[in-house]
Amino acid sequence: MQRLNFTLDRETIALLSELAQTFYQGNKSQTIRAALQSLATHTGHAGWVINGYSPIELSSTTFCHTCGTEYAKGDLLYRPVFDRGFSHKAMVNLPTKTWLDCPDCVTQNTEEAPASL
Repeated sequence: MQRLNFTLDRETIALLSELAQTFYQGNKSQTIRAALQSLATHTGHAGWVINGYSPIELSSTTFCHTCGTEYAKGDLLYRPVFDRGFSHKAMVNLPTKTWLDCPDCVTQNTEEAPASL
């Protein structure tokens, strides 16, 4: 074990104490460790994320990007809308080819989204 000497403002000390009491039986070291592990988990997950979907009526036969199911002219698929953000599924680059998802895949991708803290 190593002792570190650093200064925290009152609000941070209060938050640390509250979290330690609520989740870690008052153990501030364990609370800080959990916070650092959470931060480390999210590091490197910045990039392009799907922020929503836009409906597209097909003008020709097309396959769902995610599941590969074939859809006919006139069917409705969904084009993802990409924004900069953080996610466990973040992409470094925007896709270069057409990406359309079927309603089932859109629903599944939306339900898999991690809950906000």
